[in-house]
Amino acid sequence: MPQAKIIAVANQKGGVGKTTTAVNLAACLGFRDKKVLLCDLDPQGNATVALGIGKRQIKMSSYEALIGRCKTADAVLSTSARKLSLLPANISLVGAELELAEMAQRERKLRQALLPLEEEYDYIILDCPPSLGLLTLNCLCAAHSVLIPLQCEYFALEGLSQLTQTMRTVKKMYNPALELEGLLLTMFDGRLNLTLQVAAEVKKFFPGKVFSTVIPRTVRFSEAPSFGKAMIYFDTWSKGSTAYLDLADELIKKHSNS
Repeated sequence: MPQAKIIAVANQKGGVGKTTTAVNLAACLGFRDKKVLLCDLDPQGNATVALGIGKRQIKMSSYEALIGRCKTADAVLSTSARKLSLLPANISLVGAELELAEMAQRERKLRQALLPLEEEYDYIILDCPPSLGLLTLNCLCAAHSVLIPLQCEYFALEGLSQLTQTMRTVKKMYNPALELEGLLLTMFDGRLNLTLQVAAEVKKFFPGKVFSTVIPRTVRFSEAPSFGKAMIYFDTWSKGSTAYLDLADELIKKHSNS
């Protein structure tokens, strides 16, 4: 059995479309007939809510799986989206950073938790918290690659050096296989000079590492989570759905060639 490709969606800067990307990419990979597990590792639990999973449905979560209180498979829930399962999160995950700090091999807990599931999925997508704490460190140690969403705005590259430095450190110390999957330009508006300048700047600093798919700015992205649906099931023919389908296709093509 081939092993799942584990991709961490990370950016410690909030408001860049990180959870939107994790949820919609996971749903579009499932739509393209890939078996996908989305792991919500953000204590805010936004990815969980975005897929229509309510607090009452969560008996066990990524928190219990991380600290070894349950088998990860026992916490996984099915979703209404095709071929997409979810490891949910809730506010209890806030305590995980403190508890992990006391544990031996604390940076490898997620890696260990996911190991038994790797042969069951084609893709495992990790929605990281918007910080560079122990939870994100666990994601980077468990992942094969990191996808970084970047908002097309003035401060887009700010903080990126911190994340790439953290990735280099993790690669050197814990996870030699870790690669940069690519940078994804989000909230893209091709009519704005600033957007085009940011895109050119990112491509200059990261040659060959920027996805050709860009994610447009659209209000539909903020509407879909309140219906508990990924964009592809909320408004199938919208610009947002098409963009994330294109991104899924770009990834599938890349991995089938590698």
